[in-house]
Amino acid sequence: MTHTFARPALIPTGVDGLDEILRGGIVPNRLYLIEGDPGSGKTTIALQFLLDGVKRGETCMYVTLSETAEELHVSAASHGWSLDGIHVLEIIASEDSLKPDARYTMYHPSEVELAETINKVLTEAAQLKPSRLVFDSLSELRLLAENPLRYRRQILALKQHFARQQCTVWFIDDRTGEQRDMHLHSLAHGVISLERAAVEYGSMRRRLQVGKLRGHHFSEGFHDSAILPGGLRVFPRLIAAEHRKPAASHAIKSGIASLDSLLGGGLTQGTSTLIMGPAGTGKSSLAAQFVHSAAARGEKSAVYLFDESISTYTERSAGLSMDVQPLIDDGKLMLRQVETGELSPGEFAHALRHAVEKEGVRTVVIDSLSGYLQATPSERFLTLHLHELLIYLGQQGVTTLMLLTQHGIAGADLQVPVDTSYLADTVILLRYFEAFGEIRQAISVIKKRTGKHERQLRELSLNKDGVNIGEPLKEFEGILTGAPRYIGKGLSK
Repeated sequence: MTHTFARPALIPTGVDGLDEILRGGIVPNRLYLIEGDPGSGKTTIALQFLLDGVKRGETCMYVTLSETAEELHVSAASHGWSLDGIHVLEIIASEDSLKPDARYTMYHPSEVELAETINKVLTEAAQLKPSRLVFDSLSELRLLAENPLRYRRQILALKQHFARQQCTVWFIDDRTGEQRDMHLHSLAHGVISLERAAVEYGSMRRRLQVGKLRGHHFSEGFHDSAILPGGLRVFPRLIAAEHRKPAASHAIKSGIASLDSLLGGGLTQGTSTLIMGPAGTGKSSLAAQFVHSAAARGEKSAVYLFDESISTYTERSAGLSMDVQPLIDDGKLMLRQVETGELSPGEFAHALRHAVEKEGVRTVVIDSLSGYLQATPSERFLTLHLHELLIYLGQQGVTTLMLLTQHGIAGADLQVPVDTSYLADTVILLRYFEAFGEIRQAISVIKKRTGKHERQLRELSLNKDGVNIGEPLKEFEGILTGAPRYIGKGLSK
């Protein structure tokens, strides 16, 4: 006889971003292991799980063997939470708490046997009948058990008991043992690992990984996370294949006829463009021109500044007759300053997704990739992040402009901190060149996958009237070297 079992409805964890990784949540009435080094956010994520249960009218219980109730309340208050509705069972040494009028029952793990400690938990749980229970932490039980066999049997007994009681249990493990406890991994229905690591500069970096989830699909690999006011937030790793969306494609005009001609009719919607050149050649100003053009069409844009402040950007744009403040006020432009020492790549990708999916942004400017590189562990990871990000944006029909500063000012040996030109659909190259005792700028399009473009170089100038694209520089040879040779009959200054 064949038996069919209905898949139980999932319950949310209450952790922003985690349920997306878990494809909706976790299976109820199972045992889960939350492991991580001290300070990685285990207590925070556990409290979020219980607080979500309280919001849904469920009975929730927190058993603490390592922190006092006072410490839990202080930790919760730092996030603006109240633990009202969560029943806290504190089993920690405190002479004052042993008085008859104490609010919580207190024991010291070193003074009682394992059986007595477990009996206290089971007695309290039998009275409350919680649907969500957190046990913090297992390191204390491991010490009381004294040997692995007794420890494993006790955990297995707890698992079976609470499953019969229709209770979802989270066991917290701080991994303070000499080696990783694989006994728990085999017994748990799911395993969530939290990590934190110090970087050479900037704030502590955190990440999360779902190591196991029986009978349920989830997003594998590491996902960046951060402890922010309001709790732990998880930033699911961007997987472009999961966000396919049919999008129309048409030419994106810059508003400057000569620039559009240079680009073979403009940029193509849903493509990525790399604007590269030495510092000061006009990369940001050129990108701002496309932002203004998008606003004129009624579209929203987002500019992420890695290298300069918002005040500097707005002041410079206003000096080029491209005042961005009205666009910001009208909601046509989202201007964000990114602190590379504080922001992880996963958090940046999450911010972009929010801008595209929630705010309706159609043009994205990353200014610049040089700053973006500082937020990633290495050049190799930058390429991987950027590749997935550009595919996602393209699938959403978003036009992306990336700026990259080359090292040096002039000459043929300008270097880039990271080569991403092969990732972009279009590459615009800006250069300084010397002519008649003046430093001038040249612009050229060296690559466009989606159509033809001009192969000539044009002069670029920036003034109070904005961005100006001149006629093709046919009177010079060797402009890209920075020391061109004049072969014409005359050139107006």
